[in-house]
Amino acid sequence: MDMALRNIVKDTDELLHKKSRPVTEFNQKLWDVLDDMAQTMYKADGVGLAAPQVGLLRRMAVIDVGDGIIEIINPEIIETSGSQTGQEGCLSSPGVYMDVERPMKVTVRAQDRNGKWFEVKGKELFARALCHEIDHLDGILFMERAKEQQGTVVKVRRIPKR
Repeated sequence: MDMALRNIVKDTDELLHKKSRPVTEFNQKLWDVLDDMAQTMYKADGVGLAAPQVGLLRRMAVIDVGDGIIEIINPEIIETSGSQTGQEGCLSSPGVYMDVERPMKVTVRAQDRNGKWFEVKGKELFARALCHEIDHLDGILFMERAKEQQGTVVKVRRIPKR
């Protein structure tokens, strides 16, 4: 089956503020979605893409910070250390960049496309990308994190046009 580009959901969509459900079936349909997500991320020049960003409320994301693609399904952050602050952007918020504080290192436990559990350690940009994509799975956008850190808690919730 050919891979397909998916439409990237913009930050005005309420879907991005919802919590994603766990992935329970590891099959060809899942693999096709993961392949589509990777192709969509590369086409958009991103370093990560979470399923909610392509309209699917499922706990999965793809990331490539220059070391090759990694797929994380049902990820959970199990350890963090240190701190880094840097500019973040998002494929769902074109042209918006804000400083966000994230851990310098993270350890994430997740499943691969076959359902096998593994752990991945990320530092610097990879740690930032892991945290950013996992936030998407919990309905949190990076602008909300940036605003919270600046002391002004502002939920970025826009009402979609009907």
